[in-house]
Amino acid sequence: MPAEKILKLKKERNAVILVHNYQPPEIQDVADHLGDSLDLSRKAARTDAEVIVFCGVHFMAETASILCPDKTVLMPDIEAGCPMADMADAGRLRELKKKHPGAVVVSYVNTTAEVKAESDICCTSANAVQIVQSLNSNQEIIFVPDKYLGQYVMSRTGRKMILWDGFCPVHVKILAENIIRQKEKYPDAEVIVHPECTQEVINLADKVLSTSGMCKYAKESKAGKIIIGTETGLVYRLRKENPEKEFHPAAEAAVCPNMKLNSLEKILWALEDLKEEVKVPEKVRAKALRPINRMLELS
Repeated sequence: MPAEKILKLKKERNAVILVHNYQPPEIQDVADHLGDSLDLSRKAARTDAEVIVFCGVHFMAETASILCPDKTVLMPDIEAGCPMADMADAGRLRELKKKHPGAVVVSYVNTTAEVKAESDICCTSANAVQIVQSLNSNQEIIFVPDKYLGQYVMSRTGRKMILWDGFCPVHVKILAENIIRQKEKYPDAEVIVHPECTQEVINLADKVLSTSGMCKYAKESKAGKIIIGTETGLVYRLRKENPEKEFHPAAEAAVCPNMKLNSLEKILWALEDLKEEVKVPEKVRAKALRPINRMLELS
C-alpha cells in the first residue's frame, strides 16, 4: 500500500509531510501536519526534518523554501499552481509602487516569491485584519492580490487600501444563491465562509473565517449543523474531527483542481527520487524572507 511505503520511506529520508486543508482525504490521512498556509509556514520554519514534502500548491512550497533554505523542499506534483497567485507579477507591482511612493505593500501569502520580494509584509486569511491594523494609520496600503479578501479587511479595519484586481477562482464559485439554498435545506445550520468569498456571500454568513479558524470554530460551536463556504476539501477534516456534527459544503462546485493534483503515488515517488524540488534563488529568497518574517513575528 502506498501509505505504508510513504510512512516507512519518510523515516528513512528524515522527511516531514505538510498537507493543506484542501488536499484529498487520503493525503490528509498521511500528514504529519495538516493546516492552512499560516499553520504550515510555522511548521516549515520550525521543523528539524531534512526533507519537506509539501502537499499543496506552488507558492506554499516556495514559502517553505524561503524559510528553510538548507532543507530539500519537494512537491509531489510540480504543476500544482495557484491561479490567484499568477494574477500578480513583480513587474506590474513595481510599477504600482512607483505611482504610490511610500505605500506599504501587504501581500497575501498566496503570491509568488518574486511578488513577496517586492512586498513589505505578508499576511494570510487568518491574520490579514491583524496585519493591516498593525500598520501606521497615515500610510497608504497596497493589498495584493485578492480584492475580495482586501474588501473584507477594509470593512473590518476601516482602512482604505489600493486593491489589486485578483481573486480566487474557487471561492467566487460560491454564490449567494448557494448559501440561500443550503439554508433552506438546513434552516438550523450556521454558515461560515472564507474571506476570499464575494461580499454578497459574506453578507449571508454567521462567521467569516480562515480554514484554521473554521476548524477551531467547528469544535467550539454548539451548532449541530454547519454550512461550509470554502473549498470542499476542508469538509473531510471537519467531519473527521467532529463526527457528532453535520457539515455541508456551500457549493459542490467549489473545488480547486490544482489542490487535487497530488496523490499518494506522487508523494511516494517524490520521496523515492527526491523530486520535484522547489528552490527559490538566494537573491529573491533574501528579499522575500523579510515580509514573511514580519508576518510571523506579528502572528
